[in-house]
Amino acid sequence: MYKQSSYTKLTEDRIDKTEKKNNWEVAIGLNEVDNLKPSKYLIELMNDSIEGKKTYKEVEEKLYSYYKEYDPNDESIISTEECDLVSVRIVQLLENGSFKFSPITLKSIHRALFKDLFKDELERYVGEFRDYNISKKEPILGGDSVIYGDYSDLMDILAYDFGEESKKSAKVSVSRLARFTSSMWQVHPFCEGNTRTTAVFMIKYLRSLGYNVNNDLFKEHSLYFRNALVLSNYSDVNRNIRPDFKYLESFFEKLLIDSKIELEKMK
Repeated sequence: MYKQSSYTKLTEDRIDKTEKKNNWEVAIGLNEVDNLKPSKYLIELMNDSIEGKKTYKEVEEKLYSYYKEYDPNDESIISTEECDLVSVRIVQLLENGSFKFSPITLKSIHRALFKDLFKDELERYVGEFRDYNISKKEPILGGDSVIYGDYSDLMDILAYDFGEESKKSAKVSVSRLARFTSSMWQVHPFCEGNTRTTAVFMIKYLRSLGYNVNNDLFKEHSLYFRNALVLSNYSDVNRNIRPDFKYLESFFEKLLIDSKIELEKMK
């Protein structure tokens, strides 16, 4: 469990209620990418947090105590507990202004989000890159999978992508942002939790560049974000399907340029 510093407490005190509420809603919304729903108890704790009645440390401690009363092998309980704990951790990360543009930051974010939540042998992969290859059935692809990065090349690929992005100006274009995010996500460096880690990283990255991120988009369309990432990395020569970036570009255009823009409809 995290030890909350005085700096973290000071930061919490300085965040107004509207921003706290937005960050909570973004955090809960991001868990939708894995179809995870919060408990009613978390909503109660969230309201106490927004009103300044409980710190994030106290919310997390309450959640740990709450879930001790339930069957640890019940899959529905496991899913809800993950949503609740990851949500409060996302809020803390969003309100923590520190950021370094580096693959190591990806590891730090993953570790902060998923500490103590992976079962059995997966626990050792929290905050660590995978050492085996994976595939995942994607509903948007009819059960097919994106081809993810080979585990033996993960750090080299990320180092290259981050190196290329860091050479460019602080003023990012929608196209450039979509391609960097797509490439980083395609590596899929972690066994689980890649999309949520990617989303938190990108929000913090954009904020570090001075962009005012449209929180409503991650709150309401996190599944669209995931599907857009999938479609930007999928190809099938036999069916004449090539990676399609228009959905991811549509997302970032609405995120950064004009919130009134309609998201490109997926077929």
